[in-house]
Amino acid sequence: MGIYFFSLGMLFLGALLSIILKDESKKIKACSVCSVISTLFMLIPAIQVIKTAKHIETVFYTSPLLGYIDISIDALSAFFLIVISIMTSLGIIYANGYLKPYLNKGKNISAHCFFLMMLIASMIMVVTVQNALFFLIVWEIMSLSSFFLVIFEGEKKEVINAGLKYLVYMHISMIFILAAFIILNAHTNSLRFVNFVDYMQSPNAPANWVFLLAFIGFGIKAGFVPFHNWLPDAHPAAPSHVSAIMSGVMIKTGIYGILRFLLFIGTPSKLISYGVLAVAVVSALYGVLYAITQHDIKRLLAYHSIENIGIIGIGIGVGMLGMAYNNQFAAVFGFAGGMLHILNHSIFKELLFCAAGSVYLKTHTRNIELMGGLIKKMPFTALLFIIGSVAICGIPPFNGFISEFLIYAGMIKAVPAAGMKLFIVLIMAIAALAMVGTMAMLCFTKASGIMFLGNPRELDTENITDAPVSMIIPMSILAFLTFVIGMYSQYFISYASIPASMFTDGGNAVADLMFLYDFTGVISCCFMIFMGILLVLFIARYILGRGKKSEKYVTWGCGYNRANNHMQYTASSYADLFISTLKPLFKRVSHIKKPKELFPKEAYYEQEIEDIEEAYIVKPLLKLDEKFLTKFERIQNGNIQQYILFGLVFLILAIIGMVYFGG
Repeated sequence: MGIYFFSLGMLFLGALLSIILKDESKKIKACSVCSVISTLFMLIPAIQVIKTAKHIETVFYTSPLLGYIDISIDALSAFFLIVISIMTSLGIIYANGYLKPYLNKGKNISAHCFFLMMLIASMIMVVTVQNALFFLIVWEIMSLSSFFLVIFEGEKKEVINAGLKYLVYMHISMIFILAAFIILNAHTNSLRFVNFVDYMQSPNAPANWVFLLAFIGFGIKAGFVPFHNWLPDAHPAAPSHVSAIMSGVMIKTGIYGILRFLLFIGTPSKLISYGVLAVAVVSALYGVLYAITQHDIKRLLAYHSIENIGIIGIGIGVGMLGMAYNNQFAAVFGFAGGMLHILNHSIFKELLFCAAGSVYLKTHTRNIELMGGLIKKMPFTALLFIIGSVAICGIPPFNGFISEFLIYAGMIKAVPAAGMKLFIVLIMAIAALAMVGTMAMLCFTKASGIMFLGNPRELDTENITDAPVSMIIPMSILAFLTFVIGMYSQYFISYASIPASMFTDGGNAVADLMFLYDFTGVISCCFMIFMGILLVLFIARYILGRGKKSEKYVTWGCGYNRANNHMQYTASSYADLFISTLKPLFKRVSHIKKPKELFPKEAYYEQEIEDIEEAYIVKPLLKLDEKFLTKFERIQNGNIQQYILFGLVFLILAIIGMVYFGG
């Protein structure tokens, strides 16, 4: 475990250097170096545990209050350590280029770098500590550090509002998690996770209630519907490298918490399993549906995080049903697919957020309605965004395909042995997941097409250039990973099966997945042949065309050669036919200025889709709360003497209460 503590120490060193270094440009470089070193060392124990399936454990500290503070790296922790370490390092390397314009404007980034390193350190500790109180402490550090990262551009009102909303939701999350741990502590008189396992698997334990509290608390962090409301606001407000780390990595700590509590209870009840699957299916459909309606590229990607958390949840739900019905194949495929999708989503979502950040840095807008033709100015960024788009849609040969395929396989494997109720649920889940994939393709053809293809709409692209090398390199690594996992998926299935085996019949998880290795190997071979044919054709075209002068012609305009950018698809018109069929699911807000003169100078129509939960639940509750609190405005009158009087009255009442109840 010395390597583990050294790795954590490098992160704390990076946080310290971000404070003491005077040169602002050196701070993010120092954090990058410390993060990369930390990653390299953290991978050693994590990979060792994955390869040997034997966990590493040590008692970090002992105190009368906390008891034993265990640091443990089991297969589940090791899996998350690998994801956290690699993804955060690439995000910080990307930040070197992203923060440069802010440095040129004289912005101080000391606090930003400090909280960035603290976020990474806290996430690592969250997935390794085995003491409830210490877990809650590092969980709170993770929430607070990410809050300060979200409000990086705190001079903007919408950023502050998004940050405060995020903070409120995180503390609501903490209440539910705390309640679950209080119940466990009350019955075990211990804070150690190992004692929770012994109690929760006893016959009289309130396993369903404890898991429900934990699922709500961790589900808020993960972004499950209906606990998702913070996510579409926080991600657009944060800098793009922070959005990438939060979406690609941080929200997965919520999934980790759910899986850890699932290990506490052992075999879940059928009721809880159906509930998890239902919430996951709704989240996947809700997330992709609202992503289609968005014009803010980062808000669009944020809703896709909800969708993919739903897909991960579907895998977990199928695995839980497999455990509840004693269907080994469904359990193995469900958990392995969910685990692998955690890795895959962290890769392609970080790639997409980084590419979107590159576009924002050059165009100074997130509104895709204003873009167009950027592939000519930002070819590398456009290519990388398109690769991420193909991956997130689950299209081979990229990584999104194989994890969704495993989840499909888990559901299909469970169907023959299912009773009527489970059979209906699984068929509906399969249909829902297929619908999610279809809608994802609609959404990303819209995003990629409107942003990068056609002619510029309202944006002046004359002086736009591609992202700097410091941003292209980490994005290229992420794109390469999407391809490698897609092409050699059999090896990564084996990697995901190790933590999945913790929830199933031990080592049999690997054996159950063995027959897939040959199948995925054939798929990989077919794609290698396909890629080879494309390469041969490309080389042949280059050789045959060498020395010949190429001529360019205007595309046939159907007899009309006055086409302009106003005749292109907009993001709204592209998706309108689909959205119009689902009117009850949206609240449409229209902004219109009708032409009144014969030759009007100005007219416009803009449609905004508002989240129905935000519109019909959150906002009415906030209005009621505001109405209630305004009744107490008189108390805050600026009179110091009156404030002292309030304190004195409260103190007297407290003393009376203590005397009365104490007696």
